[in-house]
Amino acid sequence: MASPEEAKLETFMQWLQANGVELRGCKIKWCDSKRGFGIFSDKDVSDGVLLVVPLDLAITPMRVLQDPLLGPACRAMFEEGNVDDRLLMMLLLTVERLRKNSLWKPYFDMLPTTFGNPLWFTDDELQELRGTTLYRATELQKKSLLSLYETKVKDIVKNLLTLDGNSEIEVSFEDFLWANSVFWSRALNIPMPRSYVFPEFQDAHVSCIPEADENTFSISLNLRFKNGILIGKFITGSQVKKSDNLTKEAACNTMIEDTMWVEGLVPGIDFCNHDLKPIATWEIDGTGLTTGVPFSMYLISAAQSPLQIDQEISISYGNKGNEELLYLYGFVIDDNTDDYLMVHYPAEAIDAISFSESKSQLLEVQKAEMRCLLPKTLLDNGFFPRGTQNSGENNKGKVDQVCNYSWSGQRKMPSYVNKLVFPEKFLTTLRTIAMQEDELFKVSSMLEELAGPERERQLSDTDVQSAIWEVCGDSGALQVLVDLLRVKMMDLEESSGTEEGDIDLLKKALIIDSQEDSKQCMSTISTKTNDSEEAKLMSRNKWSAIVYRRGQKQLTRLFLKEAEHALQLSLNEEEVTC
Repeated sequence: MASPEEAKLETFMQWLQANGVELRGCKIKWCDSKRGFGIFSDKDVSDGVLLVVPLDLAITPMRVLQDPLLGPACRAMFEEGNVDDRLLMMLLLTVERLRKNSLWKPYFDMLPTTFGNPLWFTDDELQELRGTTLYRATELQKKSLLSLYETKVKDIVKNLLTLDGNSEIEVSFEDFLWANSVFWSRALNIPMPRSYVFPEFQDAHVSCIPEADENTFSISLNLRFKNGILIGKFITGSQVKKSDNLTKEAACNTMIEDTMWVEGLVPGIDFCNHDLKPIATWEIDGTGLTTGVPFSMYLISAAQSPLQIDQEISISYGNKGNEELLYLYGFVIDDNTDDYLMVHYPAEAIDAISFSESKSQLLEVQKAEMRCLLPKTLLDNGFFPRGTQNSGENNKGKVDQVCNYSWSGQRKMPSYVNKLVFPEKFLTTLRTIAMQEDELFKVSSMLEELAGPERERQLSDTDVQSAIWEVCGDSGALQVLVDLLRVKMMDLEESSGTEEGDIDLLKKALIIDSQEDSKQCMSTISTKTNDSEEAKLMSRNKWSAIVYRRGQKQLTRLFLKEAEHALQLSLNEEEVTC
């Protein structure tokens, strides 16, 4: 007798085949309760193409707007600005999951019913995140989603179900929460051919764009910060990645040559799990020359040698820290080499500092960054490197940037500049915030002189940054940075103890992913009475929270050490100069 997973998979495979999906060198199978379904090598393929999915099967904003049930109502709301493209897709996910006899049922049955991101944590599990950026972000996100559900989504979904003759179906917040988590954990940023998004010839049946200039059709791309969390690109596994610094917030219809970036879910491809060393990538075939299927997405092997039969085919979700991985995807990587620390100066605190109005004006002119990202890898080039140092190319760029700041030559280049790991843009912000009255006066005088008596020259952000650096140096900024990091460490430790305490908890952890795991763990403990007091049963969510917060404490400690050392060096050099 087939297991529930096997039965769902068989139906899904038939659905994929009926929709033109071709599994050429791979198969989908159940991994475990932690990872769900995954994609595995099935046979060797000479061209490396493992899986081909027609883009017509993707869930995109265009797909929603041309849907027979959702299309008419969603088009009107979309044109009026009542819903954006992401919400369109979440509405489809919510409605189709509730509809009887939905055409999407075989796909939805394969998806998780719950998720490992903090929105799904129990109250006790969420407490493990107290003191972290992620704790506050989760509170804000859940409040925002609940408000969106109560004020908009609930009525829209109910009306759409009524139109379909399913008025008796009850809608809950958890249905929308599920749709939100499916989207954020599985959506890709797809470089679609422009001719596919805006076909030259459309009839009324296939038209998927509003009756307006094509530039009015909004395609959301990237969001850098969502509730204070860094969110990267959704270029999952693709070789067409441009830059990790591209942001995911502004809705736009940016075109790169004949390509438009469109967010969407691609059934089949989205069952690839993440690995730091991926063996496959996905690409788009607009012409059909590669796969024989025009307007398709395909999975291609990136391995140097033929894949072993039954080897899991993984892709990379990008260089993401545990904060982003847990927030979006619901998992963490122990000792993540891509982990990072977010440090920010609260904007509301500006009003409380001396000469806040003048400093706010200077910050505005500089386009100041009030927060910065500190990747773990920066430490390799610092005062206390963890291992082999990288090449000095990045450091050279930093030296040149600071060298050009001193107009008079009176501000000498700090001896430690090649070891300073903190972003110059953020230090510039902190220099402005830390300025004393006499320093503010000197900066103002320098800028007035530069602008000229008739203000004939427009001051640039570089002009302002240069004047501030020449007058202030680094010590004030580094002192503020040290204070920020000390407060961050205090918040972390007051909420959940020390880094050493977290390490001890993780050593003793027995992770429970299911009831079966719980029984097995209890059996293991009972047969090892000497270890019963040491072993700690904990859910996967709790374990993930502890791994994440331990990493934050570690990075805070290491960057604080860097900042304190830089501050001492700066004070010593300024004292000698005086």
